[in-house]
Amino acid sequence: MAILKIARLGNPILLQRAAPVMDPLAPEIRRLVTDMIETLADSGGVGLAAPQVHESLRLFIYRVPESRASGAPDDEAQPLSVVINPKIVETSPAMVDDWEGCLSIPGISVRVRRSTRILIHGQDVSGAWFTRKASGFHARVIQHEFDHLEGLLTIGRLTDWRLIGFNEEIARDRPCIEALAVAVNEGGNVA
Repeated sequence: MAILKIARLGNPILLQRAAPVMDPLAPEIRRLVTDMIETLADSGGVGLAAPQVHESLRLFIYRVPESRASGAPDDEAQPLSVVINPKIVETSPAMVDDWEGCLSIPGISVRVRRSTRILIHGQDVSGAWFTRKASGFHARVIQHEFDHLEGLLTIGRLTDWRLIGFNEEIARDRPCIEALAVAVNEGGNVA
């Protein structure tokens, strides 16, 4: 087991569409998953995609902590999950904006619009195919990690440069920054 180096903004691997995993049971894939789990635990994040650890493969891991789950259907706390060769097969037309951090852009958050509900199809660590519904934060974290497999970072979804900031600045005056974000998303000018 090893803690892997996380690719950061500017590394070209983060801008490439990842290749399918041909054999989910291959020893190198099992080793990669094990190392990614250790790396995620060390980072304190909730998700990690293979391209973020310099492996251009369609694989990510994620979890939904109790503190982030709403308890709504399909948005409960989730233990660590491994998703291999995922496809988002359905998205809801309903969208919601929220702040997202990324281990590849440390210390920065971006306000990102995401579908509130999704249906994902993929393989688990045993190679078995599954289909899973997700909503709320559960859906958001899956969409975030899936974006990494497509070569897309959160800043690629940025609609207005006023919707990006350092985490400590956003936390310092959360009500003011939330009001700004709402005004920007509604097309208003902010003085």
